Amino acid sequence: MTASDGSDVHARLTDVTRVFDLASGAKLQALGPIDLDIKRGEFFGVVGPSGCGKSTLLDILAGLSPPTAGTVLFEGKPIKGVPDGVGVVFQEDASFSWLSVHDNVAFGLRRAGYDAAEIERRVTYAVGFMGLRDFAKAYPAQLSGGMRQRVCIARTLVLQPRLILLDEPFGALDQQTRLLMGEELLRLWRETGATVMLITHALDEAAMLSDRVGVMSARPGKFIDFIETQWPRERDSRVVSDPHFGEITSRLWEKLRVESLKTMGTAAPGAAP
Repeated sequence: MTASDGSDVHARLTDVTRVFDLASGAKLQALGPIDLDIKRGEFFGVVGPSGCGKSTLLDILAGLSPPTAGTVLFEGKPIKGVPDGVGVVFQEDASFSWLSVHDNVAFGLRRAGYDAAEIERRVTYAVGFMGLRDFAKAYPAQLSGGMRQRVCIARTLVLQPRLILLDEPFGALDQQTRLLMGEELLRLWRETGATVMLITHALDEAAMLSDRVGVMSARPGKFIDFIETQWPRERDSRVVSDPHFGEITSRLWEKLRVESLKTMGTAAPGAAP
């Protein structure tokens, strides 16, 4: 991790671990210790083998789960509960089937007590920004999987988060739709100026979208590599044809393959017994 004086750090984890108590009475260390600085305005991707604690890391940053040890700061303040200014998008379709697109997007604002005029202004913008204007009165069952995920992103967008956390948001989509949704996500990131952390199993997705990718080890998850992609801010899916894209994905897979074999209980060829 690159040292920082703190002025450009949006979120910071210091010596963070997470241990779970099992029904058997045993303890399972899922994460850490982790030290991580996420820079303000950065698009930070996270990859790692299954079960390494990626989602646990996101839950800790979102204030949904406390660390067992260590400190977690957002904008210089300790995270205790879900902080104001943090938005989360999960892999699961979290749209409400009984609400229209418009009312799904407005849901969080209404619960927060915003006045009707402000709700309408924000919802109109978010629905239009995500390309859903013609579907504002439609219900989730009438939409494709990609469009339903746009609804979930729009519902987060209207809350104007300064840090957006995404946990495999496109995992259920086909490859072509994932690429297009990735472009929409990059546009959202550029236009809002938010800091983004994306957790994904897809190495091409991490390589295309991120300014920097953190690679996690097998459980207990720690960061074992950080890769600066060096893409321009004004990028889109066309970077996948750049030779540098192949170099990034190859380095990611080189690290991830070894850790995935550990998870599977298989030694990498040539590894010491």
